[in-house]
Amino acid sequence: MLLSLTRWITRLLFRVEVTGQQYIPAQEKLLIIANHESFLDGFLLGLFLPVRTTFIVHTTVLDNWLFRRILSYVPHLAVDTNIPLAMKKVIRLLEAGESVMIFPEGRITLTGSLMKVYAGPAFVAAKTGATILPVRIMGAARSWFGRLGSDYPHQLLPKITLSIQPPTHIAMPEAPTAKVRRRMAGEHMQRIMQDMLFTSQPITTIYSAFIDAVNTYGKRTKVVEDVQMLEENYGDLLKKSLALGRLVEKVTQQNETVGVLMPNVTNTVCLIFGMSAMQRIPAMLNYTAGTSGMQNACTAAAISTVITSRKFLEAAKLTEAVGKLQQLNIVYLEDLRSQFTLPDKLWLMAYAIWLPSRIEKNRNPDAPAAVLFTSGSEGKPKGVVHSHRSIMSNIAQIRAVIDFSHKDKFMMALPLFHAFGFSCGGIMPLVCGSKVFIYPSPLHYRVIPEVVYDRGCTVIFGTSTFLGNYARFAHPYDFYKMRYVVAGAEKLSSEVRKLWIEKFGIRILEGYGATECAPVLAVNTPMAHLAGTVGTLLPSLNYKLTPVPGIEEGGLLHVKGPNVMLGYYLHDQPGKLQPPPDGWYDTGDIVNIDPNGFVTICGRVKRFAKIAGEMVSLETVEQLANTASPEHQHAATTQTDIQRGENIVLYTTDSNLSREPLAIAAKKLGASELAIARKIIVVKSLPVLGTGKTDYVCLKQMAENA
Repeated sequence: MLLSLTRWITRLLFRVEVTGQQYIPAQEKLLIIANHESFLDGFLLGLFLPVRTTFIVHTTVLDNWLFRRILSYVPHLAVDTNIPLAMKKVIRLLEAGESVMIFPEGRITLTGSLMKVYAGPAFVAAKTGATILPVRIMGAARSWFGRLGSDYPHQLLPKITLSIQPPTHIAMPEAPTAKVRRRMAGEHMQRIMQDMLFTSQPITTIYSAFIDAVNTYGKRTKVVEDVQMLEENYGDLLKKSLALGRLVEKVTQQNETVGVLMPNVTNTVCLIFGMSAMQRIPAMLNYTAGTSGMQNACTAAAISTVITSRKFLEAAKLTEAVGKLQQLNIVYLEDLRSQFTLPDKLWLMAYAIWLPSRIEKNRNPDAPAAVLFTSGSEGKPKGVVHSHRSIMSNIAQIRAVIDFSHKDKFMMALPLFHAFGFSCGGIMPLVCGSKVFIYPSPLHYRVIPEVVYDRGCTVIFGTSTFLGNYARFAHPYDFYKMRYVVAGAEKLSSEVRKLWIEKFGIRILEGYGATECAPVLAVNTPMAHLAGTVGTLLPSLNYKLTPVPGIEEGGLLHVKGPNVMLGYYLHDQPGKLQPPPDGWYDTGDIVNIDPNGFVTICGRVKRFAKIAGEMVSLETVEQLANTASPEHQHAATTQTDIQRGENIVLYTTDSNLSREPLAIAAKKLGASELAIARKIIVVKSLPVLGTGKTDYVCLKQMAENA
């Protein structure tokens, strides 16, 4: 009776919901694992899990009289998880047919995300063959029983959900020593926990996720600022988003794909949220692509209306380029302001203050949410159509492996038209409660480190080129608060990696992604890092490698998962969605994946040269140049050769580079002599796209004309 009454009161107070009960196996010895959010966790699991279980607690827990009193009513076993022999008691319980409950993290989270997972519980599961039943606890960290810090906006009685996931097992790893087997089992347990965090995360629309963040962290919480140095709170963002969405609604149709030609400022992010609420699909145009690039992008996505700003066009000297765009209705935000009438203002006050969640036109997460464009480095840009699900799934995947929290502040200098800047820099911080500083250009190498220092940023994303230049101009103390430096879009130079370690003591985490995958596919993390690789694939991503003729190591990577795009808009079939075959996206990259899951990029299929019948990676050619001349920039391409098929051309900013140091580098790295460029051309600088990538189309044209 006492148990039933306690369960009823707790359910009433915290609105406890238990899902996934169908996954509980019958008559099996279970090792129940859960994330650890608060001091309530064991109490909640004991009340609401329909399984009689023995709770494994750390010996220090019994030092508290209150916990001793509570635990006296339930079966429990106190062990020190740091002592391997202590886990033998747990093994004996499981072998006796008992179900056991344990928190693999061993401590309550301080970040709201998964923390270090101990290998002991994993080794127990592998040793006994027990069925692992993962349970995700959601909401308890928001209560005053959590440990997210005094600056976190706690709730007195938050809603709590216990999400039971499908059972799984850990087979005993094959390794020569028990120590290695234990470590490998622990890594497997870590992946199970990460998968649990992702698969149990509810997926909503972009606007709904934003409203959830507003409700969680409060309208007065300051979260975003730009070069105006005015820090705005969630309430300000909500008002701006709804106002901009209302204005765009006046000049566009429902479900219309609308071009967005805007700079990196707070208003652009608000415009994205507002268009999402009003069921308009923002197509982020690359303003560095010139008239031709923007026109081709608009053609591919069947765009008829483009939203922009006169002030921005004048400042960026784009007025002439935009004026040459044909068959497009260019709408200026300055002109729309006069259309915001008194009824609109009353509407805004009513909805922004009282009913912001009611304004959303469509809450289907599978509907198109945004159109991003490929860089055009291999031809005309393609429109990449992402659903709300693909974008929000990728954010959930990232948060399952990296502990971004409300204490972080992002420096977001990558352009919002870039997939990395759009999802990871523009949307992710604001729907996760992190602060963000939106900077207009990643090319201000002297200014950005100073802004990072002045505004106390803790996270920065960039390409290898950008990060290298920031490091060269930065003071050694500029990045004193930096927790995460993540590199992507191009291969991370070993010199850049070394420079950040020596000058700032910071390890760069290299990742890998594609616009078509919203964009992150793999990333190194503090808990799973291997230099020279791009980390492990994110949770719930399936992959397959197909062999490529002429290439012995690795295979062509295809991926399938919740973050893969809906499909392409192509220039020759405007506005017609071309979905990936059976949901599989061909990345075009040759990769190796080792037994531990770490991904090594060997190069793009289109970046291999066929010389005298053999396939030579242009990435290797550039690696030789970087080894021979690390202080300069290098890029390789090909030109037609009647006798050899193709000829490698190396463009470099080093006027002293010759074939001799390249040959020495090839011998040092064990590379084929065919990877030594036959023709070396010195340039003042390499052509670069607005996203920071090398413009290989331009280089190819230069090589053919050389």
